Amino acid sequence: MKAKEVDKKFDEGEDISKYLDLSKARRPEQEQKRVNVDFPLWMIHLLDKEAKRLGVPRQSLIKVWVADRLEKVS
Repeated sequence: MKAKEVDKKFDEGEDISKYLDLSKARRPEQEQKRVNVDFPLWMIHLLDKEAKRLGVPRQSLIKVWVADRLEKVS
């Protein structure tokens, strides 16, 4: 099937997932890379306290806070 045909089906609201090879799909700039960061114990304690208050894992809290800060400086 040609791209124009798939585009037309998509524009008409048709489900085009059967025409896609999702095994090769990726989200640019969304790949994960592990990094190690050392925090002083007092920061860990405060992070854990806030994460517990919000009911989220520490790692999620750090990701949200870093993303928020980066959006502000971009």
